[in-house]
Amino acid sequence: MRAVKSLEFSRSEARYAAAAVASRIRSGSAATRSPLALVETRPKELPGEGWHRIRTLLAGICGSDVATVEGRSARYFGPWVSFPFVLGHEIVGLDDDDRRVVIEPVLGHRARGFEPPWDGAAPGDGNDYRHLVCGHLKPGIQIGYCASTGGGWSTEFVAHESQIRTVPEALSDEAAVMIEPTAVGVHGALRGKVTNGDSVAVIGAGTMGLVTIAALRAFTGAGDILVGAKYPEQKALARSLGATTVVDPGELTRAVRRSSGSFTIGDDLSGGTDVTIDAVGSAATIDQAIGITRPRGRVVVIGMPGREQIDLTALWHRETELVGAYTYGTESLGDGSTARTFDLATDLVGSADLGRLVGQTYRLEQYAEALDHAVNAGRRGSTKICFDLRP
Repeated sequence: MRAVKSLEFSRSEARYAAAAVASRIRSGSAATRSPLALVETRPKELPGEGWHRIRTLLAGICGSDVATVEGRSARYFGPWVSFPFVLGHEIVGLDDDDRRVVIEPVLGHRARGFEPPWDGAAPGDGNDYRHLVCGHLKPGIQIGYCASTGGGWSTEFVAHESQIRTVPEALSDEAAVMIEPTAVGVHGALRGKVTNGDSVAVIGAGTMGLVTIAALRAFTGAGDILVGAKYPEQKALARSLGATTVVDPGELTRAVRRSSGSFTIGDDLSGGTDVTIDAVGSAATIDQAIGITRPRGRVVVIGMPGREQIDLTALWHRETELVGAYTYGTESLGDGSTARTFDLATDLVGSADLGRLVGQTYRLEQYAEALDHAVNAGRRGSTKICFDLRP
């Protein structure tokens, strides 16, 4: 039986702390100090009926992956994962029959041996998360954080049939690996409940910000979309995907003030956008999002925050709705119909040519270089960095 080559993340408080220190000194330098190591192991056992082996072709490096390696992930997730795990949940691979597939990574009810909340439910659907730590699998919110399944940063892992989706022939591998992150953007855009003509601000123009802009244009009636983007390549992509105003992050508040005809009162605006989507998730960006959103508007956080210290007085005073947007599932559309987020994302990847967001790829052995590039992708003119495990 062939050995499986993986980037395995073990439980080591000392190395996790060392990675956190290294990342604060220089972003992108934490990989070799973290509990991440290239190992060879036996293939995972199939957990039961309906499970399949998947051979990875491309696997993306997500912001949450980077936060884990750099020692910045929230302690909240401790009970929701199991060690050692193999990172990687943005995946295109080959199934047992050599069909190209992408993975909907949430380890939902069916994967864990429970009845789904309703017929046809997506893995991410449901109003109770107890199944994520129960059943015949070890705890894990999704493939990439569960010791029983492995993850995409490996030559092979296992996935349940409820998570496996065939890739349309028209999509390249680079396009297919963008389906999962695009699904996050689609879900975030729809969580904004944007109505026709609403103004929307997007903070951040990395992968998450860019796919959210595309989703806002494709699936909502958004009017002006104002974007704060740091780098020239990000600004060009934001405009091409439907943004109407693109400025440096420090200029976004002024741009919203002009667009909305608001006054500046202290650090905040008297009015603002109808909806703001924060694709970064830091204390500073959440604070800015609240301050540039009109009273009784909505702020959606799709960037993964950690333990942040935020003054919520403005949230209370402005009666702002603060909404989290984590993954995806079944979406309610404006015409009263529903659709699986992954179906919407697959269509959007093709129609918006989101495969162009994939930049340089690396072999697993180059993981330190790959993670350094992913952390510093924007300033290096890149967006999505991937591991390439194709023969």
